[in-house]
Amino acid sequence: MCVDYTNLNKHCPKDPFGLPRIDEVVDSMAACELLSFLDYYSDYHQISLKEDDQIKTSFITPFGAYCYTTMSFGLKNAGATYQRAIQQCLHDEIRDDLVEAYVDDVVLETRDTSTQIDNLDRTFKALNKYKWKLLMQN
Repeated sequence: MCVDYTNLNKHCPKDPFGLPRIDEVVDSMAACELLSFLDYYSDYHQISLKEDDQIKTSFITPFGAYCYTTMSFGLKNAGATYQRAIQQCLHDEIRDDLVEAYVDDVVLETRDTSTQIDNLDRTFKALNKYKWKLLMQN
C-alpha cells in the first residue's frame, strides 16, 4: 500500500533526532570476532500510533476508508521515531558496546566468541521487554 502523505508532512514539525554516524558504526565492528545481524519484522509497523493520530493516516480504497494503527512508511518523522525507539530499547546494550543500531539494522558485536550466547541472550531480553519482533531468515 502506498499513501501520499505530502500534505500531512507539510504540517508536521521536523524531528531533529539524528542517526548515528555510519563511519563510527562500521569502525566499532573492526575488533569483533563475530557479527550477528538482526532484522526486524515489519519494521515501522511495530510502532503504534496514538489513537488521535491514526485518522491523520486515512486513505480511501474501492473497498472503503481505512487508516493505519501503526507507523507507516512515508511519514516525515518515521525514521527519527524508529531510530529513537530502537536506541531506547537497546540503550544498555549500545552503551556496553554489544550492539550497533542503525535504523532497522542491528548488529550484535562479539569481541570474544565465548560471550556470544550471553550477548545474544541479553539483547533478545531487551527486545522482548519492548515486544520487538525479529524476522527469521533461512
